[in-house]
Amino acid sequence: MTRLTLRHYIIVAVSIFVLFLPGRASLPPLDRDEPRYMEATAQMLHSGDYVDVRFLDQPRYLQPAGIYWLEAAAVSLTGMRDSHATWPYRIPSLLAVTAAGVLTAWIGAALFGPISGLLAAALLAVSVLMTAEGRMATIDTTLLLVVLLAQCGLLRAYLDRERDLPTPLAAALLYWTALGCGLMLKGPVILIPGFGTPIALALVERRIDWWHRLRPAWGWLVMLAIVLPWCVAIGVVSHGDFYSRAVGHNFLGKVASGQESHGLPPGYHLVAFAIAFWPGSLFAAMALPFVWQQRHQPSVRFLICWIVPHWLVFEAIATKLPHYVLPTYPAIAILSAAAIVSMPEGWRWPRSAWGRGLLSAYGVIWFAVGSVLALAGPVLLWRLEGIVSPAAMVITAGALPLLMAAALLLMRGAVLQAAMASIAAAVIINVGLFLVVIPRLETIWLSPRLAALVAEHRPCPDTVVASVSDSEPSLVFLLGQDTKLLRPEMAADFLRDHGRCALVLVGERDRPAFEGALEHDGLNVRRLGMVSGLNYSTGRHLDIGLYARQP
Repeated sequence: MTRLTLRHYIIVAVSIFVLFLPGRASLPPLDRDEPRYMEATAQMLHSGDYVDVRFLDQPRYLQPAGIYWLEAAAVSLTGMRDSHATWPYRIPSLLAVTAAGVLTAWIGAALFGPISGLLAAALLAVSVLMTAEGRMATIDTTLLLVVLLAQCGLLRAYLDRERDLPTPLAAALLYWTALGCGLMLKGPVILIPGFGTPIALALVERRIDWWHRLRPAWGWLVMLAIVLPWCVAIGVVSHGDFYSRAVGHNFLGKVASGQESHGLPPGYHLVAFAIAFWPGSLFAAMALPFVWQQRHQPSVRFLICWIVPHWLVFEAIATKLPHYVLPTYPAIAILSAAAIVSMPEGWRWPRSAWGRGLLSAYGVIWFAVGSVLALAGPVLLWRLEGIVSPAAMVITAGALPLLMAAALLLMRGAVLQAAMASIAAAVIINVGLFLVVIPRLETIWLSPRLAALVAEHRPCPDTVVASVSDSEPSLVFLLGQDTKLLRPEMAADFLRDHGRCALVLVGERDRPAFEGALEHDGLNVRRLGMVSGLNYSTGRHLDIGLYARQP
């Protein structure tokens, strides 16, 4: 195979699309960020205000409105505007992760050949972080897509310089349009890889002649034309509050201090990489000698200058989350794949004792992470639900032998075969966990069960629910934008003011304060049901009852 054809790219797209389908409709809102995006989008559709993004009655001034527009379009096109289904909101992330895999294959094939491109797309698609982010209605995979589009424009200009060919106008338009779309998604974050790569190349090569191929004299106008109309509109609507919050608090605040208990020292992303990029993390470590030897080659230099500036910036800032360095993963996957393909006669261990020791230790960590993932399904169902699931055991039975085979192949130096075996193991684990295991973990899905309890006992079509002990965004999304998050004494007043159509969710820890407020107001209530479970965001066990006013 000398090059990738349209048929190959279609196969890549379909394979990744199918890989990321399991769990997309059956999973309730995940994490805390996803339901915030969902609910803000739902409120945007309900109000018809596509400029001022809000969550409940508060402005959500974290980033521009691009991701909410994409999710709103997906929900509208599927006709699910009045539903609390999660899957329509996840369509943009599904399409983005599919396109990201295709673009990774294209870049890898353009730089190192078709086998490297296909292998890089596979390593990226099955990585743990991509598996999680690609299934959620959050911003990260769409941001990854526009980063890849911008890098495609940069790469075309860079390679045209090496080949002494003219760069088409389309490459420049692609680059500046991608930057504009990135600004609409995540603000100035897109500029870190978008400008960081050419700046790093200029510092390394001490030349920037190829930059003019991207028409910077007018290209920045294309970028601003995409983002400026909304910037002006939100500035007027919010009276400048958006910029003080989004830039002053959210963006600059993450640089100076760790927000939401996510402040961690430099080196965090390097440590998390062993899990976040599994199973490719070991192959990335094994690729380091290849990268160092080939660092002067234009193709390797371009990818290094893609990775290093972005990685260093996010290691330096105080707030750290694994997905912050996700835009570097395609480049890492391509370098890893190129190194693997360059070893047709077998991989050789480092000559130095310390090198072999470090790599062996990292290999043990890699195998341990894979074993935990392979065993996670049946163990979680048994520990949390008391279920012995044959279907979950199939995951372990399928993945663990492949993982052991990959380890044996690695010790024999058969790196390509080991990579394929570990990718197959990752596919079994990913599909099995999201199809068989995670939807059945009812203990941690408090919000869906509380929403079902409310639906069962809803006294009026326009019933409003107040929650005292559970303020999770997932509960707000499932119950609707009229949900109230109140203190116990305020919940008693809520029942008094709203009569028989009001319902209140109160946990056992808050029940004494709630009952004291009821006694003060002279109200009698009846409990309609109880839900017990684990709040996976805080790790606390909760017993939450649903209360209505006694006639």
